[in-house]
Amino acid sequence: MMKSFLSLILAALVIIQVQSFTGYTPVFGAGQKTQNGSNMQMRARVCDLLGKTPNRQARVVTFSHKRNKKVQEVNLQWKRFFSEELNRNVRLRLSTKGIKTVNKYGSIDKAAKKFELDLAKF
Repeated sequence: MMKSFLSLILAALVIIQVQSFTGYTPVFGAGQKTQNGSNMQMRARVCDLLGKTPNRQARVVTFSHKRNKKVQEVNLQWKRFFSEELNRNVRLRLSTKGIKTVNKYGSIDKAAKKFELDLAKF
């Protein structure tokens, strides 16, 4: 009992020293709040409906014919749609092609069903 108590105190001291000297706060679990109190996480630049990702294979060819690597990003837009199934607005991060796809199917519910997307998560 005493050994576990001493090891717990030692671990707490190590964590306090790491925080005070380096300014680094170790992360013990996902979903912890940041310094300003929000639990916001970085999202990848991916279309929520189609799953389009950036093209990292692109090249730029200069006048002297040098080839430089370039990332062609997906044209993502925040778009709000009304879902009749959920009876509320759903805010998605869609590519412009994804927006055209939703317009083609007529509603976000039909497009989400086609691409097997759970709208309750958004």
